[in-house]
Amino acid sequence: MKPDDAGQIDKWLEYATIFSSGSEFEGACKFVDGYLLHRTFLVGHTFSAADIAVCSYLAGSGKRWESLMKSKKYQNLVRFYNMISTDHAAILNEATATFTKKKDSGKPISLRPKEVEQQGVNNSKKIVKESGKVSSRPEVDLPDAEMGKVCLRFAPEPSGYLHIGHAKAALMNQYFAQRYNGKVIIRFDDTNPAKESNEFVDNLLIDIKTLGINYETVTYTSDYFLQLMEMAVKLIKEGKAYVDDTPREEMKKERMDGIESKCRNNCVDENIKLWKEMIAGSERGLQCCLRGKLDMQDPNKSLRDPVYYRCNPIPHHRIGSKYKIYPTYDFACPFVDSIEGITHALRSSEYHDRNAQYYRIQEDMGLRKVLIYEFSRLNMVYTLLSKRKLLWFVQNGKVDGWDDARFPTVQGIVRRGLQVEALIQFILEQGASKNLNLMEWDKLWNINKKIIDPVCPRHTAIVEDRVLLTLLDGPEKPFVRVIPKHKKYEGAGEKATTFTKTIWIEQVDAKAISPNEEVTLMDWGNAIIKEVKKGSDGNVTELIGVLHLEGSVKTTKLKLTWLPDIQELVPLTLVEFDYLISKKKLEEDEDFIDVLNPDTKKEIAAVGDSNMRNLKRGDILQLERKGYFRVDVPFIRPGKQIVLYAIPDGRQAATK
Repeated sequence: MKPDDAGQIDKWLEYATIFSSGSEFEGACKFVDGYLLHRTFLVGHTFSAADIAVCSYLAGSGKRWESLMKSKKYQNLVRFYNMISTDHAAILNEATATFTKKKDSGKPISLRPKEVEQQGVNNSKKIVKESGKVSSRPEVDLPDAEMGKVCLRFAPEPSGYLHIGHAKAALMNQYFAQRYNGKVIIRFDDTNPAKESNEFVDNLLIDIKTLGINYETVTYTSDYFLQLMEMAVKLIKEGKAYVDDTPREEMKKERMDGIESKCRNNCVDENIKLWKEMIAGSERGLQCCLRGKLDMQDPNKSLRDPVYYRCNPIPHHRIGSKYKIYPTYDFACPFVDSIEGITHALRSSEYHDRNAQYYRIQEDMGLRKVLIYEFSRLNMVYTLLSKRKLLWFVQNGKVDGWDDARFPTVQGIVRRGLQVEALIQFILEQGASKNLNLMEWDKLWNINKKIIDPVCPRHTAIVEDRVLLTLLDGPEKPFVRVIPKHKKYEGAGEKATTFTKTIWIEQVDAKAISPNEEVTLMDWGNAIIKEVKKGSDGNVTELIGVLHLEGSVKTTKLKLTWLPDIQELVPLTLVEFDYLISKKKLEEDEDFIDVLNPDTKKEIAAVGDSNMRNLKRGDILQLERKGYFRVDVPFIRPGKQIVLYAIPDGRQAATK
């Protein structure tokens, strides 16, 4: 969403009154229909008072709108109205009642009288505000935030691709920046060369663009390495930091037990000497680290002399071998936040115990204080969000890459068929709550279904192991009929369907048919199956029937998808996915390798209608009676299979 969303909403609230003007009603319908061609909502990616205002005026117009809906003249507007009236029925009814009561009072409703305009604004805002489940914007404030002066940062480490948890952080930053007319900085926290690469930087920028994040500039923590080293020397000279050569495991135990290091009281000269060894990356320097001298007895263990710098001779992906030492996140983040003018540092509540450390380090550095604002981390069922664990799947060939459709990365879930609009709506509905919660994927996929179902084209596919049905009175010569790809949305286009004497149906359907049973062939009409031939294994080998097109569709039990027996059918691979782990939530001490799901990908061979040759990669479609799919590999040449990824619809059974 853009910073001027509030102004856009007010404009729509004002414009909505035009639907009460008889002479301009249809012109307004035409305008909004065109506006909604590539949009789900009137403003941004989420439901707002603008949507309810327009729909309430449409509903309040009575038979005129009902007539237009039946005419299918304005398909985009009807789709929009049906979605709002289904998902937000109670709010729409209340708003419509207010409009109708005002109209029936006998007072004229002119185009934009000031008092009506204001009443409409207040009423719509009141309705949206009072419905807790509607507003997808977190109703919270940043502490001490000043309009126009808020500066935030989204600071991913370039050690993996952006996943759904990072997406929440990015969108929360954007939300608050827009709310306070501020700005967002993208900063790559590139302080660990062993894990980071330019590939990750490039793909993080792609993912940030995919999410529609509006940022001011891109910076890197590595931009500040020289200043960070100068700050480290300053703290050493002031007695606020010291160089320690205690082995890592022993140091960890001492911190847990509150035991001071033997190096804690070394003199400044000794610390500077060892610091220079660290800078040189010498054998002696590699044994050392720089620690802050905070409080080894503090109950908050993050304040027990945390590590500020470590030696690492591995070349940095951006600046090569210039440095042999690198700052820790705990040291660099409070410094760079303050230097870059960040006013509020948004981070998930899992870092809560380190907030005191963040403030103390800024205080020791003598820098301007940056306020921390916490929100809950987004956790999903059956899902790992640790980049270290996700990397394990990539390195061990358990997935095809970071964009694998089983991964919770932005690229992975988009490849599986999730619309970015659905992801944004889902995350913003969680808001800036600090309550820890474990979210179901079904809710996200259900939002996605509501976006794609009203507009995606319908096609037909028959899985292999198909059965030939011969219609004795079927057309001796095949003929073609053009029918809509979506009966309720003309924008989906049309498809050519061939009608032949012999047609293919699925084995599972054939087995369900009894001799002399009347069935419905979808998009054709009824037929009576006279004979069912079976093999020794019990499978149906052939069906023989006759058309009964005058039969009633309402009386048949079986409604069958079918394909003509022609050469132009295209081979398909339908791919279904399952969760990578078989447990809903891992315990802290539980190894994810112990709960790996052994079967996470299923491929089904099928054939599809000839119109599918025109599909492009990324297209979304519905296969009749099979569900929604995204094209991963389009038609290339005859004999080469189209690969379709199954899109969950929010009703799938969870892994047991």
